[in-house]
Amino acid sequence: MEEDRMISAMAKKVHEVFVFLFLTLFSKAVGDKIFSRAIVPADPAAASFCLSWRLAVEANNVRAWRTVPAQCLRYIENYMIGGQYDLDINLILEQILIYVKDIVLSEDGMDAWILDVDDTCISNLFYYKGKRYGCDPYDPVGFKSWAMKGACPAIPGALNLFTSLVEIGFKVFLVTGRDQETLGQVTTGNLHNQGFIGYERLIMRSAANKGQSAVVYKSGVRKQLIGEGYRIWGNVGDQWSDLQGECLGNRTFKVPNPMYFVP
Repeated sequence: MEEDRMISAMAKKVHEVFVFLFLTLFSKAVGDKIFSRAIVPADPAAASFCLSWRLAVEANNVRAWRTVPAQCLRYIENYMIGGQYDLDINLILEQILIYVKDIVLSEDGMDAWILDVDDTCISNLFYYKGKRYGCDPYDPVGFKSWAMKGACPAIPGALNLFTSLVEIGFKVFLVTGRDQETLGQVTTGNLHNQGFIGYERLIMRSAANKGQSAVVYKSGVRKQLIGEGYRIWGNVGDQWSDLQGECLGNRTFKVPNPMYFVP
């Protein structure tokens, strides 16, 4: 009996060791699979280059780039979904609200604010995930197909900013390069479904704007608003072309977007 108990105890011990080793290896394998896409590139040189490239893009020192450098795929992915993008955009939006607090609105209802739409108010991150976060060239047909779904989620901080601006009393104009004829209805519905309710006007490209650069088109929009008597206190966009040209307003604010460049 004693010998049987010893053999049983040894068998139990061997089983426990086996289970421990199995779980250790399994956990490591699963952990590597889950978190390997949420860690900066192992190559320090690649990580340093990609950080410098992203900062140069945001400072508008790198221009007219067509794609994200191939070696920066993992870096940009980590930046966009790993939390740093959210921290960056929220800090900028907080600064906007600090600026807004010092503005004394007039009583004529002509104090205006301009917000870009794509990747300023609503996010195309899910679409660009399929385009390797900008490492693939721009695909106008693919993007139109995505936009037609009306499934772009609100950027939480931007929705909070929008709501605050409307509640304070600003006339908020949403200005987008999307085509009015083909994407007007779906974009309006997408914005409404995501909580963007109460803006003064959604302004989209018409046939008259076809072929214009973003700078020319959006400058014309702002010039028209000023001609109508509006005072533009702020202008927010994810592209430098949202914030360049004529009639920029009192202040401009650039939110980050390292996935694509709009001239």
